[in-house]
Amino acid sequence: MIVAPLGPDLQRAPELVAARGCALGRPMHLLASTTSTSDEAKRAAKEGAPHGATWVAEQQTAGRGRQGRSWVSPRGENLLFSVLLRVPCPPSRLPPLALVAGLAVRDAVARAAPRAAPLIKWPNDVLVGGKKVAGVLVEAHTAGSRVEAVVVGIGINVHTRGFPADVAERATSVALLSAQGPTPDRAEILADVLAALDRDHGVVAARGLGLVHARLEAVDALRGRRVRNEGGGEGIAAGIDEDGRLIVRRDDGVVIRWSAGEVHLADGLSTMEA
Repeated sequence: MIVAPLGPDLQRAPELVAARGCALGRPMHLLASTTSTSDEAKRAAKEGAPHGATWVAEQQTAGRGRQGRSWVSPRGENLLFSVLLRVPCPPSRLPPLALVAGLAVRDAVARAAPRAAPLIKWPNDVLVGGKKVAGVLVEAHTAGSRVEAVVVGIGINVHTRGFPADVAERATSVALLSAQGPTPDRAEILADVLAALDRDHGVVAARGLGLVHARLEAVDALRGRRVRNEGGGEGIAAGIDEDGRLIVRRDDGVVIRWSAGEVHLADGLSTMEA
């Protein structure tokens, strides 16, 4: 379903994704405006929408990130989409799925901006130079102890070249990261994300992060940094385990694992929220 007006790059997205032979992104629903692509996906999931169905919007009027925060994006500038995964798995696989989605986004941003060095900030952000370029939000529909459907919502700052003063120090975009290169193509970035997620999500849902763990460790933004969580816990981040938990070594030497929650840098090098 295509609803005009849409940017010319997004209009190419269904054809480009189909040409990759990707199981995700079909069917693809392109929307001029919606409250949230994840709202669309969750509603459709309840109505029986198939695995791989994807919703892409030029504008979200009520986009959101973790902890209920809003995701504000100027119309036509960024890549806002949600993909429905029908991968029966236990709820414990949701953190690994969020991380493998982040890895897919990270790799797509790196391809679009070759001089950048994107990193994954546990549990759901992609950063470049300490600034956020993308975020991932995973929501699930469960039946008893099983996950029946997963909605992966992704927002990537693509064309934005100027941010409001209150976020300019914390945000960047693919266009800013590739200022000397060609104009970023949102359809290409979307196709790259979906192809990578298509390749990796099934094995992660079934087995955890084992087969992608080394790749994830290589782009861990928090490793070696002092962090603290919203409960007051603090220590040095020591990697991500194969269940998607953040490994933290406390000052007393005890190693603990955080499975969820907000994480802030606490090493004195930055006041940015991690």
